[in-house]
Amino acid sequence: MSQLHHTHITSKKKWFELNLKEVWEYRDLIILFTKRTFALTYKQTILGPMWIFLNPFITGMMYAFVFGGIAGINTSGIPNILFYLCSTAIWTFFSSCVNKNAHTFTANAGMFGKVYFPRLTVPVSNVISAMIQFAVQMLLIIGFLIYYVAIGAVHPNWSMWPLIPVVLLHLGIMGLGFGIIVSSLTTKYRDLGILVTFGVQLWMYITPIVYPLSLLGEGPARLLLMINPVTMPVELFRLIVLGQGLILIPFMVLSWIITLAVAVFGIMLFNRVEKTFMDTV
Repeated sequence: MSQLHHTHITSKKKWFELNLKEVWEYRDLIILFTKRTFALTYKQTILGPMWIFLNPFITGMMYAFVFGGIAGINTSGIPNILFYLCSTAIWTFFSSCVNKNAHTFTANAGMFGKVYFPRLTVPVSNVISAMIQFAVQMLLIIGFLIYYVAIGAVHPNWSMWPLIPVVLLHLGIMGLGFGIIVSSLTTKYRDLGILVTFGVQLWMYITPIVYPLSLLGEGPARLLLMINPVTMPVELFRLIVLGQGLILIPFMVLSWIITLAVAVFGIMLFNRVEKTFMDTV
């Protein structure tokens, strides 16, 4: 009597499975995705990649005029333009990680439905492209920094500059985590994709970007900002580059705990949704 055999094809991924080895094996694909991001961003633009410089410069000048000039916000003795260029660069990096990864599934549904590759390569490539953009913007900051250091207006902590990659890693993991959580949820709830950009803009104002944390003094408002996981990395970055920043170790530890928790939950949700998202996108 013949026996019937059934083959059940399913995803092997568990709820939490990084599988970094497989992601590393597809590193050439990550590079291609990174190049694609730049190509799509600056395609059919007159100035092309020059916008990497122009965007933070124009934004920094606008912030310096509105918040530093009209509102008269005290930047703790740091020249307004330099303060806002640094703030804009580090916030743009984080917000790019969140916004780009928030549309991972919906923006790549066609490609995901045709061929297999580790889906996590797309969010990773988005973080890397944001890092490259940040590195280019740092050249602009360094240009201003050289001038203000020469006239004695700022005193950077040069010995702490090797910590800048740690700050980027911190914010990159956090942005990736929040981004893929939103991306996973938008496969069913498209409203989140619309709200994420608005939410990130609001998030900026409860983060010391257009004002220094020291401006708030003691009180519940400052405590609220310290709980914000983005606050400590931003303050650490300004402490490194500008020599001014308020760092409290307990809140830095809290920021890392939130970052890792968000990343773990995001990967769990990402792996879960990856199995069935083609049925809902």
